[in-house]
Amino acid sequence: QVHLVESGGGLVQAGGSLRLACAASGHTFGTYTVGWFRQAPGKERDFVAALSWSWNGGNTYYADSVKGRFTISRDNAKNTVYLQMNSLKPEDTAVYYCATTQGVLAAVSRAQTEKYNYWGQGTQVTVSS
Repeated sequence: QVHLVESGGGLVQAGGSLRLACAASGHTFGTYTVGWFRQAPGKERDFVAALSWSWNGGNTYYADSVKGRFTISRDNAKNTVYLQMNSLKPEDTAVYYCATTQGVLAAVSRAQTEKYNYWGQGTQVTVSS
């Protein structure tokens, strides 16, 4: 079992920044994909960013809506993945979830919630205008 805990959410003004953290405990994987998703009230859970890690290194992927503003990174020593969010907009307001699964997901899969086996409880991000 893998246990994920998100932190770092909060209230910020438009144009501001937040850094979310996703800390993993329990059984961790040498090769994995971690995704960040978000869900606004009344909407579906949308893909934000993903990071895949293998013995050959890591790769990152972003939704078009956050590309150039958000950065996903990892600290393997801390079993933590971060989402640095800059130039925040009111439309970024949502509950942000991290999720993980063993292995490197193919491009067609990494934005699909059903491909991830473990989820955190979510952290609220509110961006005021």
